[in-house]
Amino acid sequence: MSTDTTGFKKRSVVSNFIFNFDTPDGKPRVALFKRSGKVSTYQHHLAPISGSIEYSDPSPLAAAWREINEETTLTPASLALIRQGKSYTFSDPAIRREWTIHPFAFRLKSGTSDANKIKIDWEHSGWDWYDPATVEDSTEFGGVPRLAESLRRVWFEKDLGSAAGKILADGLDKLAHDFTSGARQMAGDALRILRDVIAALDKAHDVDRLKWWTNVRFAAWHIWKNGRESMGAAIMSVLVSALAWIEQTISQQQSPHPPATTAIDILNKRIAARQDSAGKVSHAFATYLETTFASRLTSKEPLSILTLSESSTITHAIHHLAQSSGFILDLRILESRPLFEGVALAASLAKSLPSFNEPTTSSPVQKKHKITLYTDASAGLAVQNVDIVVIGADRISDSGDVSNKTGSLPAVLGARYVTYNNSEERHAAKIVVLAEKEKVAPYGERFDQHVVEDGDPGQVTQAWEVEGVSERVKDAARVLREYSHNGEKKGVEVEMKNVAFEWCSSETIDVYINENGQWSRDDIAEHSKKLKEEEKRIFGSL
Repeated sequence: MSTDTTGFKKRSVVSNFIFNFDTPDGKPRVALFKRSGKVSTYQHHLAPISGSIEYSDPSPLAAAWREINEETTLTPASLALIRQGKSYTFSDPAIRREWTIHPFAFRLKSGTSDANKIKIDWEHSGWDWYDPATVEDSTEFGGVPRLAESLRRVWFEKDLGSAAGKILADGLDKLAHDFTSGARQMAGDALRILRDVIAALDKAHDVDRLKWWTNVRFAAWHIWKNGRESMGAAIMSVLVSALAWIEQTISQQQSPHPPATTAIDILNKRIAARQDSAGKVSHAFATYLETTFASRLTSKEPLSILTLSESSTITHAIHHLAQSSGFILDLRILESRPLFEGVALAASLAKSLPSFNEPTTSSPVQKKHKITLYTDASAGLAVQNVDIVVIGADRISDSGDVSNKTGSLPAVLGARYVTYNNSEERHAAKIVVLAEKEKVAPYGERFDQHVVEDGDPGQVTQAWEVEGVSERVKDAARVLREYSHNGEKKGVEVEMKNVAFEWCSSETIDVYINENGQWSRDDIAEHSKKLKEEEKRIFGSL
């Protein structure tokens, strides 16, 4: 029975659970704080660090960090975000409030002394560590309303069980720290993690199918949101598609067949089928080039292609092009700092392209492909007289804007606006996005809702201290590192940015190519709307 909330005050709040994993018995503990008699609601009840999301807060997470610092003095120096939970809403008629809760889980970093670091303010009269498995929504426990509900949204181990919970936690950690794989590969990993979680779920859950289905969807939601969220479009797309198939198949089963067996079988088929999508994209790309640059097939003039990073989709497409088409390729590759994925791509192609070039009876002349590596800073030179710029996509917005490896935008803008041909005339290259349709994000997400991933500055600074770099630069690296950690104490703030992805406007892009062929912005918008509907249907009721 729903509650009439007319006249209730509506508040969006953050609930921040602080965990300690460095305990004597090795078991995690969660900090709960006793609300003081000075607060306006739920006096003397146990609660996480909580507070309202203010209008000035850029996001719920920003509000979470603000509240933690205000109420405990903790900062990112001693605390790390480990999970976010799905928000939910409930009403409390006793105080005529409607709460929308945004749960977060943080962990004390190794070596942090909680006794010295956690300093409570006037809002709390005390605090202690608790076993998360013992937290209950009961009068006897003495927590604020829905305390356990908020906790289990970030501490999924309680619902999934220890075995499945550990598999999910380990899987999330793997995704979060994978800086080598692209979005397509991570989406495949996401399916494998979900499969393994389902296989480890308590078999008693099979009997209560509603509970089983809720746990499966929650596990998938966490894989989407708490793995590598900057790659979340592809991860969410493949998970939602697989869950919809599982749901439909199970609903049509007449026998008491265990749902876990059905789900695992479906996920295995989905994982295997992913091997075919790269081939379809590669074929569509070759078809586009053979139509757009048909004259190069007869003139044997090189087709110049600029790319960057090491997208598995682009790598496969170039291999296919070299092996199956008649083009002579002039490949220009940006090195792609800070992890130099472009270098790895160039080496991979250098090793494989010669095997496609051997003379045959029908083609006695060996094709001479060329690979040129450029520094990221020389993108303006790399684009000169180039025919086509190919970029991948980690996320495509509903309007067709593309988020890809940082360095994409200078290459695209240079090719679009400042390239010249050999006759010194303006020469606008074709800008092609090569990515499976799973990279399209749900409809309606604002630009600021797409995750900005600011990576470890150490990935950047390590290049300043390698052999061959001057001692002056090495010393500068040490100074900047020191000031980035302790600069505020010296009256100056130094920050080193390592933003992994940047956006390219749809206005700069000529065509999107995926496993279905060539897509326009309208095609993307239509697919994005359908995806949003499925996402709401699968995850909306959690």
